[in-house]
Amino acid sequence: MNLQQFKFVRETVRRDFNLTEAARMLYTSQPGVSKAIIELEDELGVKIFERHGKRIKGLTKPGQAVSQIVDRIMHEVDNLKKVSDEYARRDEGGLTIACTHTQARYALPQVIPAFRQLFPKVHLTLIQGSPGQLADMVLNEQADLAVATEALALTPGMVTLPCYTWEHVVVVTQEHPLAQLTSSQAKKLTLAQLAQYPIITYDRAFAGRGAIDQAFSAEDIHPDFVLEAIDADVIKTYVELGLGIGIIAGVAYDPRRDSRLVGLPVGRLFGVHTSRLGMKSGTFLRDYVYTFVELLAPSLTRDVVQEAIKPAEKG
Repeated sequence: MNLQQFKFVRETVRRDFNLTEAARMLYTSQPGVSKAIIELEDELGVKIFERHGKRIKGLTKPGQAVSQIVDRIMHEVDNLKKVSDEYARRDEGGLTIACTHTQARYALPQVIPAFRQLFPKVHLTLIQGSPGQLADMVLNEQADLAVATEALALTPGMVTLPCYTWEHVVVVTQEHPLAQLTSSQAKKLTLAQLAQYPIITYDRAFAGRGAIDQAFSAEDIHPDFVLEAIDADVIKTYVELGLGIGIIAGVAYDPRRDSRLVGLPVGRLFGVHTSRLGMKSGTFLRDYVYTFVELLAPSLTRDVVQEAIKPAEKG
């Protein structure tokens, strides 16, 4: 058996058992992938994949165990490559960050310029998606880090650490009745008052939307969500067009930048939320990754991160 066979098995599972797609991702031929898998099965004496004719339909019971072992082997191979790069090219390489639009647009711009000054030879890549998609990218080693809301912590196999806390803000046009509230009135704003207006907010997979739904549900209030979006810029655009009031993450509202809107803090209505940093357990991180993490969240020192991603001892 060899690493090439393991690589083919891993990619076939990742591509939902589509050999054509697995071969495309590995820059090889479908017959070559199929032949290597069959040779591995013959050597092991067990069938890894269930088949219907020539098509692979899923993993057999022994195949599930084989797949888990293959993942661990290939993960350590990837770590070996990172160790080699760390000592051969300390200040060069790549860093792929999986993040939501809110993180990419509002949180990371405060970090990336400083990081680029320290490591100009490191190529940065940002990939956007929902928290669930971001977690999958990290677990499948398509990204080094994920930055998103608490939902990251719900994914098995992910190690997550708190970055910063935030609260929701209601944004309205300057002409809107809510914009005319006095400071003391704004502090007493209720869910019932918000529900008098059409609401524009995040899709259910993003930025604490679950807390918004739970807050209204707890008071048996049924607001009219006229538009759901995956990023705050879209929400603010339609608020400016008069479609409704917006509920967004506080980090996405800046009075100077959003001069045509008025922001009303509503953290007491929807709670405090924590953006988290996600990594795969047991991953070897390059020195510059630790620097990036500490720039993002100074409390996440190298020692803190290393302790968190250290594989749990068995026995």
